[in-house]
Amino acid sequence: MSDKDYEPHVRVISRYYPLGVKEIIGHGLSSWIGVIDDTTVLKYPVVPGEEVERFEAERQMLEHICPHPHIVQLKGYQDNSLFLERCVNGNLHTYLTESDTPPSLQQRLSWSRETAEAIAHCHSKRVLHCDLHPLNILLDAELHIKIIDFQGQLLSEDGSILIDGLSGGSTRFRCPREDICQEDIKKDLFALGCCIYYMMFGHPVYPDIIDGEEEWSEKVQARFAKKEFPQDSHACSAITSKCWLEQYESADDIVRDIKAVEKGLGFSTDERTNEKQ
Repeated sequence: MSDKDYEPHVRVISRYYPLGVKEIIGHGLSSWIGVIDDTTVLKYPVVPGEEVERFEAERQMLEHICPHPHIVQLKGYQDNSLFLERCVNGNLHTYLTESDTPPSLQQRLSWSRETAEAIAHCHSKRVLHCDLHPLNILLDAELHIKIIDFQGQLLSEDGSILIDGLSGGSTRFRCPREDICQEDIKKDLFALGCCIYYMMFGHPVYPDIIDGEEEWSEKVQARFAKKEFPQDSHACSAITSKCWLEQYESADDIVRDIKAVEKGLGFSTDERTNEKQ
């Protein structure tokens, strides 16, 4: 087929507002996020009637793992849409890149620990997140972590997949593998290490590789595959390194090591002492 014969497929997506949605405050590839009120948002399909299996998978996983203080609360489910707890400080990426005052080291460590605690809880319930990155980490009114977008996998006790939301991970947070659908605990912990790095520096790994440049995704994954991990020094350097080298057996071990760092710096690990920035 010649270039002249090729006609690219263009799909036009239009915003729409289900009953009760006042405004749209976010979106992903498959969903809109609409405000219901000060405490609730509605996550609904980009196109009505689509993504039924993925929304149902997320509902079942949230029902399985909630409640947890660092996982977004499911409030209800209706017409293939999820009523979710609203987190007024938005996602971690936007907060770190747009905040006038950089968060303190104590706050960054607290976020790292809370994220690890949430992942540890998921794994205790045999749930793999499979797509952990800063856009899927929200901040509530008290600047506590809330993990969202549970479209990963729910496993049986023997390790077989009971529910699969078909998430494949994000380039800068995805452990290299031959099969993109191959998931396990250590793949989640690899992504957690990338998130901790992001929390420490306010940018993702390999900032010299620019998103959108030619073969940028391949360049990131090639460095991961060659184990050319960032060498920047920070409070959790040893922790992120062990995540990337797949030396941790559980997220509980990461929580333990972050608490040790906090204790060594004289910081409290009591959630109620988290400082607002």
